[in-house]
Amino acid sequence: MIVKTTEFIKSATRPAHYPEGELPEIAFAGRSNVGKSSLVNVLVNRKNLVRTSSTPGRTQLINFFQVNDDFMLVDLPGYGYAKVPLAVKKDWRPMMETYLSKRRNLRGVILILDIRRIPVEEDLQMLAWLRAFSIPPIIVVTKCDKVSKNERAKQSAVIMARLGLEKEELNFFSALSKEGKDGIWARIDALLAVGSTETDGAPQSETP
Repeated sequence: MIVKTTEFIKSATRPAHYPEGELPEIAFAGRSNVGKSSLVNVLVNRKNLVRTSSTPGRTQLINFFQVNDDFMLVDLPGYGYAKVPLAVKKDWRPMMETYLSKRRNLRGVILILDIRRIPVEEDLQMLAWLRAFSIPPIIVVTKCDKVSKNERAKQSAVIMARLGLEKEELNFFSALSKEGKDGIWARIDALLAVGSTETDGAPQSETP
């Protein structure tokens, strides 16, 4: 994938506010402070397309970014941060579930995990949603430069056991070294290609 242009389109919380049109979408989901913003920025070769914050839980909207006039990258709210207000936590579940279940443009979700952390209940819930809604996941394990090879192998085994995954399903990534960037783009390209052959171009409606 050669990224020529990237543009922030809009933020939304419900279907009535999603961008119109038929551009396919690849969404990014993960625990707060898992490195989601850094991953997106590295993929599109931009330093601050998605703002990184030292305060976890800051992103509480669904943010849409258009790439090459061809498709959208969608930044979903980070989850699992204890200090997020209870009212926000209550809004998070229906907002996320509605997007995942109703967004016909969605081709796949990149589920991001920190190599140093055991997956939390929200990670299990997200993966369960993806499986229930037949949304292909791309599992990306970030911050791999922060652990040794032995620790990477150990933590990978923990992640696989916790989420019921095989090793070949894990995509290791480092924002520092750019490890994994090309492999992740290859998987995104594959999902976009499959989606383009399965759609007939007919307009789809969504319930607000």
